[in-house]
Amino acid sequence: MTGAPALGRVSYLVAGGFPGGTSSAVAAELAAVRPIVRPRLALIDVDMFPQGRVAPQLEEAIAREKLAWVANPPVVQDDVVVLHNPSCLKRNMTFETQIICRHLIVVTHENFERPGGAAPYDVDATMSLIDGASTATRKSLAPISQFNRAGVERWHAATPGFAHWDVLEADWVNIFEPEMLPPTNTPRDRRGRISRSGPEKFPPLDALDLVFPPEAEANVILGADSLLPLAQSRPHWALHPFGTRAVEDVLSEIDFFVYFTSSAWRESFGRVLAEGIAAGKVVISDPDTAENFDGAVIGARPEEVSAIISRYIADPAAYGRQVETAQAGLQAFSPAAFRQRFEGLLAPQRVAA
Repeated sequence: MTGAPALGRVSYLVAGGFPGGTSSAVAAELAAVRPIVRPRLALIDVDMFPQGRVAPQLEEAIAREKLAWVANPPVVQDDVVVLHNPSCLKRNMTFETQIICRHLIVVTHENFERPGGAAPYDVDATMSLIDGASTATRKSLAPISQFNRAGVERWHAATPGFAHWDVLEADWVNIFEPEMLPPTNTPRDRRGRISRSGPEKFPPLDALDLVFPPEAEANVILGADSLLPLAQSRPHWALHPFGTRAVEDVLSEIDFFVYFTSSAWRESFGRVLAEGIAAGKVVISDPDTAENFDGAVIGARPEEVSAIISRYIADPAAYGRQVETAQAGLQAFSPAAFRQRFEGLLAPQRVAA
């Protein structure tokens, strides 16, 4: 596209030091919206991360998209301001950047509640910092998935001081457009999972024993730093510390991606599950996480996993249909799909070309 942007001016406000998922999501979003807007980027220092740090994903996006950006501006003023991941402020006592806009959108990457309803951090205090620092005609929360949305909506309904905010109707989904690999015609009982090594990423040991049993042909676990002391007692587990193997190599060794976490924690989205689907695998997880993918991930309890795997091994055609249907569902996370939602949301800000 050439000439003036099709929409009003948009600024992104993000903590530059965010590692991993948030910075990757922002980088992908900046590239996705670039054909229809010329976004400006404000990177702020927060108490969670080292001062002056900029994630590599954001550095690459700035260079690739030739974006205008500024560090720690006293004021961010545009038609629309998109603030990604308010949890970045959970260790801050103050928030010095003033936001002035028609529409402030706060993208809630981190869940506002854990399973059971407990808050993962002081959401009220963090959102109060943002609310107090912003002057906007409209202020919106933008959940990134169905599970994330449920907690955000419950918090919003239970917090009268934020009645002047709204929750966007459509999810502000992560953007994901990988190469799609075909499913195998001969699935085998080869299981695996990939995650970083935090304790919240793993279920109790008895659940791990159920989903990665001795009778499986393979049980490959990447991000297994905390499980390494169990290597001798569970020789049927192939344990690899996080970062020691390429994700695509691990995925090439399995036919079933099996992913469960601590019962006190849930993925707000689960990008690694989408990677498993794209790699041509049947993906199984807990029902709450599976809900984020609208049928592309099979929801189950740990004790149900082996029976599910046995059924698909006995019916390779069903295995192929599940993978192909799941991969079709990933189109909802494509850059084109995001652009369409983004443009529809910001249509009132349209300016002449």
